[in-house]
Parts: sequence; structure tokens; C-alpha cells
Amino acid sequence: MSNPDDQPLYDPGSFDISPILSRWKYEPGTITVRRIIGVDGRPKLQMRVELGLLQMEETGRPDGLSPHGFESLLEFHENRLADHKKRYGGTPQGFGLKPEECQNLREEAAMYYQRYLAFFVLGDFPSVVRDTTRNLRVLDLCNQYATDEQDRFLLEQYRPYILMMRTRAEASILLNQQKYHQALDVIKQGLSDIRGFFERFGQPEAFDHSEEVKVLKRFSREVRRKIPVGPVERLQRKLKRAVAQEHYEQAALLRDQISALLNQSQQTRPGP
Repeated sequence: MSNPDDQPLYDPGSFDISPILSRWKYEPGTITVRRIIGVDGRPKLQMRVELGLLQMEETGRPDGLSPHGFESLLEFHENRLADHKKRYGGTPQGFGLKPEECQNLREEAAMYYQRYLAFFVLGDFPSVVRDTTRNLRVLDLCNQYATDEQDRFLLEQYRPYILMMRTRAEASILLNQQKYHQALDVIKQGLSDIRGFFERFGQPEAFDHSEEVKVLKRFSREVRRKIPVGPVERLQRKLKRAVAQEHYEQAALLRDQISALLNQSQQTRPGP
């Protein structure tokens, strides 16, 4: 079907992306992401935003650049640090990141933030772990080596969020493998890491009010609900409720059923 002026609906030579956006509507409050294959044959991510779309490489730096010949500015500065230590007997003393360098690292980290959000929406949890772990390295580098005190702590406010996202991704990988107890261990460690963050800054009370903590605790409850429950454990839960509600006759019946199941299990267990 042609338009009224008999002009093509899309001109391949045009830079106008309106035809693409008209077929992919923006949904307020929703992170909408898709995978595409670029003209270079490589997979890419696209995220629909209010004023258009973001397109990102799936590996390397999201914008596809290689600053100073490295995969990212983070790798460039980490290499600088390693060279500095070699020259000065293994000590980092004298190494520093200038304010402009810290600013550039923050802007680069924002690209990786957009990408790990996209990966999370797509359920690509290993890539979320990779990019969140990478951004935590940025925080560590700036925290230790920024020459300006403000630059040392500017990114630290995001550490609980990044830890939460990495924890959710790591636990989701295990959950998909039905490794429920291992997933719970990962969540427990993530909560411990966030608690440690608040304690380092002298705000232990902030842990209980943290949105990141609430998200992980809610996720923990979801994982627990997925753990298969055996007949004995199911009866034990009923027994606990019956005792709490003072239904003692029902509790006695439940104890008998539990004993019968345990005896049956012992009788069917193979001998030495």
C-alpha cells in the first residue's frame, strides 16, 4: 500500500528512524528490549525509550568503541595501574585518577547499566552477572584511586543496587537449574554484602529500610515457595499450625501420621 504521495514508507538512505519507532511503541513504566542482528552480522540489543531507542553491542563496550585500544576505559586504567605497580615494586603509591578520568568512567558505567538492565529483562542472567561485576570494579577503582575525595564516593551510592542486581542474576541462574538451596545461599551472601556496605559507612540501621534488601528478601521468599515439599515436611508444617492454634486433637493425629511415615521410610531403607 502506498502513501498519498506515492512515496515509499521507508527510505533506506534516510537517517529518520520514525518508521522503526512507529512499529515499536513506547510503553511508559516498562523496560522494553529486543535482540536484533546488525548489518555487520553481529547480535545487538535495542531498548525502546521515550525519545527513541538505544542500540548496544552485546559484548565489549556497549557503544562498540575501543578507547585507547582497550575493551573499555576501565580496562585501560586497570592496565595503567598494573604497569605502575610493575615500575614501582608492586606498590600503587603515586597512582591516581583525575576528576575527568573518573567522570569518563562514570559515563561508561552508565552504558553498562543500561545493558545489564536489558539483559535482565531478556533473562540473560550470565550477561547480567558479567556487567554488574564489571561495574563493581569501576566503583572499587574510583574508591581507591580517585585524586578528588568526591570522586571516591560519588558512585558508592549505587553499590547496593548493583549488588542486588548481581545477586538476583546469580540466584536466578541457580533457580533455573532447580538448585533452590544454592540460590538461597547466594541471596544470603548478597544481603550480607549489602549489610557490610551500610556498616562501612556507619549506617547499619539503613539496612532494614533499603529497597534493595526488600527486593532480595522478597525474592528469597519466592525461591522458598518453589522448593519441593515432601510428605513428612508437609505434615510437620500442618502440625506446627495446629499447635499454634491449640488444635491438640488434630496435632495428635498429625504426629501419628508423621511417625508412621518415618517408620515406613526406615523399613524401606536399604541395609548396609
